Amino acid sequence: MKINGNAIRPGNIIEHKGELWSAVKIQHTQPGKGGAYLQVELRNLRSGSKLNERFRASEDVEKVRLEQRTSQFLYTGDDMYTFMDNETYEQTDLNSDLLGGGTAYLQEGMEVTIESHEGSVLRVVLPDSAVFEVTETAPALKGQTAAASFKPATLDNGLKTNVPPFVEVGARVEISTEDGSYIKRADD
Repeated sequence: MKINGNAIRPGNIIEHKGELWSAVKIQHTQPGKGGAYLQVELRNLRSGSKLNERFRASEDVEKVRLEQRTSQFLYTGDDMYTFMDNETYEQTDLNSDLLGGGTAYLQEGMEVTIESHEGSVLRVVLPDSAVFEVTETAPALKGQTAAASFKPATLDNGLKTNVPPFVEVGARVEISTEDGSYIKRADD
């Protein structure tokens, strides 16, 4: 589907220079001389490389729709991750490269979205957060009640993060899958 060059939004997938790119950041620019343009930071969906490109309103850009399938993570073995499609129950083995740094957040039974284009899997989108148990943390220091104070903790998946002083060993916490930061105590 063709769209105007200034209609690109963050998260859009476009075909540019024969490859698929995801718009990461956009900035509208109106120079004192010449026409306005949209400065777009693009990330290649296959290689992960980045590119800054200018698009004018007069340019047409091909917006691509990715096929999205909800799948459940089953297990891992030999650098391959096995997912089951929730509708067809078909199992798919994917390489860890498609998951990026998200492999540490995968949990058995976790639902993810697998995005593909023309039958080729491009990426796996994890949920925004996941729940883990704290296996190791320093004891809270007396008098450390400031809202901005955090202490280091190790989670049951081996990752290290910072948690508030009231979180103890054995507590279940919700962690962001984007950057590994603490969100809140788990609601279970």
